[in-house]
Amino acid sequence: MGKITVETCGIEGLKVITPMVFGDERGYFMETYNYNDYKAAGIDMEFVQDNQSSSKKGVLRGLHFQINYPQDKLVRVVSGEVFDVAVDLRPGSETYGKWYGVILSAENKKQFFIPKNFAHGFVVLSDSAEFAYKCTDFYHPNDEGGLMWNDPQIGIDWPIPDGMELTISEKDQKWGSFEEYRKERQE
Repeated sequence: MGKITVETCGIEGLKVITPMVFGDERGYFMETYNYNDYKAAGIDMEFVQDNQSSSKKGVLRGLHFQINYPQDKLVRVVSGEVFDVAVDLRPGSETYGKWYGVILSAENKKQFFIPKNFAHGFVVLSDSAEFAYKCTDFYHPNDEGGLMWNDPQIGIDWPIPDGMELTISEKDQKWGSFEEYRKERQE
């Protein structure tokens, strides 16, 4: 027990987790997930699917969510560095429509817990990055939703360096605004 530290983020439910790293001249060891430690930290989830992606510098993925089959996610970076973002889409939440972002890197080894009903995205800041995440529900391709990554109403302050060209998928360029999302749900 006690092999992680957990930081709250100003939006209820979001948590940044830093695992304890044991290192010496040979390298390091850490537990990337231990059910008992996470349960003690208030993250009592059954993860059913692990995913991993690789992206080049400037790739921006998101903002994604599942509509009818929402997923809790525990995300981390295996190599490289990303700026990771979650947007609160929980109806009735005091922070509805607000965002929180954190740098995740192979160096800092931080993890980001994102509960159900948040939109999620990231931008790669290093030359490349490998991104791993655990999910509490299976991916349903016909259940995808998304929001514009640069919606001014949400106002995400992406740390995009001058001169960095973004690579955004055609699908991610077509997501609607937060206002359109709200109107669809008549909120």
